[in-house]
Amino acid sequence: MSDAGRSPRGADRSGWVRGWRPAVSMAARNLRRNRTRTVLAVLGVCIGVLAVAALGIFGNVLALGADDAIGDIGTQVVVSPNADAGVQSLSEADVTAIRRAVDDPSVGDPAVVPLYSDNAVVAGQSAQTFATVYGVSEPGLAFEAAEGELPERHRQGAIVGAGVAEELAVEPGDTVEIAGSQVRVVAVLAESQTFSPVAPDDAVFLPESAFAADGYAQALVVSESGATAQAAADAIREDVNAREERVDLFELAAVVDEINGFFDLLSTFLLGLGGISLVVAGVSILNVMLMSTVERRQEIGVMRAVGVTRRDVLRVLLAEAGLIGAAGAAAGTLLTVVLVAGLVASTPAVDASLVLDPTNGYYLLLALAFGVGVGIVSGAYPAWKAANERPVEALRS
Repeated sequence: MSDAGRSPRGADRSGWVRGWRPAVSMAARNLRRNRTRTVLAVLGVCIGVLAVAALGIFGNVLALGADDAIGDIGTQVVVSPNADAGVQSLSEADVTAIRRAVDDPSVGDPAVVPLYSDNAVVAGQSAQTFATVYGVSEPGLAFEAAEGELPERHRQGAIVGAGVAEELAVEPGDTVEIAGSQVRVVAVLAESQTFSPVAPDDAVFLPESAFAADGYAQALVVSESGATAQAAADAIREDVNAREERVDLFELAAVVDEINGFFDLLSTFLLGLGGISLVVAGVSILNVMLMSTVERRQEIGVMRAVGVTRRDVLRVLLAEAGLIGAAGAAAGTLLTVVLVAGLVASTPAVDASLVLDPTNGYYLLLALAFGVGVGIVSGAYPAWKAANERPVEALRS
């Protein structure tokens, strides 16, 4: 396309590119003239970027590790009778009201598992232990079996928690004695990945018919996610506790929120520490650029006297600061990758999948952009000052 047919916008863009190319080339040549000062400035940015990226990634890995260890803690709500209101147990009407409250598409239709509760001595062939004994009708709605098979309707036999099974050395088919009665073990539960007032690892589950209590001790509401568990808890408060506070709710999602909030605060704190290093690096670049403009005052005056515009001088000096920031940021990012890889290789306890999580790339990009930005911002004032100095005054100095 001829120059006459080129759009003004395209011509402006082409001119902008042509204006920066020689500026970057001259800036690189100027930085090579004082290698020691340039290397020290780049090193400052490198350390700052390394601090921001590494601390950010370490904080994120801690948060991801905690979230992985917590597991499905936030998917459960434990409903108990409100003793302060004189309610000693949950009646069938209470359980029906809880089911009705959560029977809503917006809540996600979680499972409601009412539980009888008592304590008893449980004995195996060679050992015995004191355990919580629960009465449950549909154990498969809330628990998983590691050995044996959970019955759809629990009508006979005992389901033993992982901790009790290990302590008594029992497995499906064995017999345990509970409060003087011999009961056959039909299943051993998988080890629990969460904590709750209902601790299945240290419990034994019997059919509801084994209990003569008038009401349930608790009701366990099991949802698919923390959000649906929170919605279920809100629905129970609004419906079941509409007239009186009949039930208390223990929301595990609230515990998860507290833990996540702590790790968010920790990550912010670590990023702040790394940011301080970058601020120090920015001051170093500012000092380098100010010293450079003072030493090259006459050179800049000659450039202006032979027709170099203020914009061109500004471009050259900004390019110098940007190159320092870019070089330091690139080196810092590369060192961060090497440091994190070395940590994974030398520390078997660190899960590689947590380190390779895509969210960690955000901190690398953040540190890289921050390092380049610090360089440009730090060089802005010296560049503006040098570009706006009168050529005559610069030559006289």
